[in-house]
Amino acid sequence: MEWWLAYIGLGLFTGFAAGMLGIGGGVVMVPVLTMLFTAQGLFQASEALHSALGTSMAIILFTSLASLRAHHRHGAVLWPVVFQITPGILLGTLLGALIASHIPTRPLAVFFALFVCFTATQMILNLKPKASRELPGRLGVICVGIGIGALSALVAIGGGAMTVPYLTWCNVKVQNAIGTSSAVGFPIAVGGALGYIYNGWGHAALPDGSLGYVFLPAWLWVVPFSMLAAPLGAKMTHRLPVITLKRIFACLLIILAARMLWKLFA
Repeated sequence: MEWWLAYIGLGLFTGFAAGMLGIGGGVVMVPVLTMLFTAQGLFQASEALHSALGTSMAIILFTSLASLRAHHRHGAVLWPVVFQITPGILLGTLLGALIASHIPTRPLAVFFALFVCFTATQMILNLKPKASRELPGRLGVICVGIGIGALSALVAIGGGAMTVPYLTWCNVKVQNAIGTSSAVGFPIAVGGALGYIYNGWGHAALPDGSLGYVFLPAWLWVVPFSMLAAPLGAKMTHRLPVITLKRIFACLLIILAARMLWKLFA
């Protein structure tokens, strides 16, 4: 029974965080699911991480859907930006996956960590961007999307960690940046989930209840509670002061960068 309680708690926490901050929640889900899968003794060590990644993407698919619906009801999703940036992010994710084996990961991760810490510092200090700064045109947004998607694939992080800071840097209100980021995360999750199902299909080492690299028992417990909590997090986004929301997101960025570096260099 304790395993299902752990899955329920994980769903509530990640759903709330996804709704409030416009992230998928994978930065929390992947290490926790890996730990739970290993502790349950259902997976071989070599398969636990792959199944955690696949299950996380399948969960994010529904969490992001609940989050974007809640933000849409608050009028916080900038749909023209979503439609412009999504093709670039999907193309960038594909390119990043293709060239990942040809680029040294550690220097790239260090660069990303420094960039994230710089962005987080700006948010914590509440430094204002230039009043004249705004989003680039359609081609510029597509190019930004390619960069976000490629870097996300190369350093294994969600696009929300860069989409929100970039939009706020372009003078987009932080609530709109979070709402737009949650919408952008949906097509990424669709592609990611389908990819993990395909890559793990028919794998003999996976336990019963696996759909490729998606472990359905965990998915069935986490999804409804994450979808329940996501709208509550979205409501919190529109109630918190802007500076408080920025600082919460900045702390999350720093934790993300630290975890990524620890994983690469430990």
